[in-house]
Amino acid sequence: MDAAAAAHLEEPHVLAVDDNSLDRKIVEKLLKNSSCKVTTAENAQRALEYLGLVDGNHNSSATHNASKVSMIITDYCMPGMTGYELLKKIKESSIMKNVPVVIMSSENVPTRINECLEEGAEMFMLKPLKYSDVNKLRRQLL
Repeated sequence: MDAAAAAHLEEPHVLAVDDNSLDRKIVEKLLKNSSCKVTTAENAQRALEYLGLVDGNHNSSATHNASKVSMIITDYCMPGMTGYELLKKIKESSIMKNVPVVIMSSENVPTRINECLEEGAEMFMLKPLKYSDVNKLRRQLL
């Protein structure tokens, strides 16, 4: 195993997507404290751009970004495109479909939770995220 592969195993790279800057900072801090590399996006469109999944936009740096992401955690309720819609786009992508996606929401709506899990989300977590949630994420997904 080369050094880059070893570093990738040691420090998972998480893409955290949330339109609320405070929630985004909380998730980022919790993940960084758990030895994760974190990239943040303020909405689903920015996440898709980072991952190179925007229609007609296939640049090599975005594809490179996508290959380094080991997990995506996204808010459900966001303007423009919901976390559920982002999940569907990721699962439709040949390069990203196997990356675990975790949906988080401040609303405990069973139909919404089931919809996300059926579409391929690994987990559904209630906000605000806590340190114990991040430990659960690391154990189950990374």
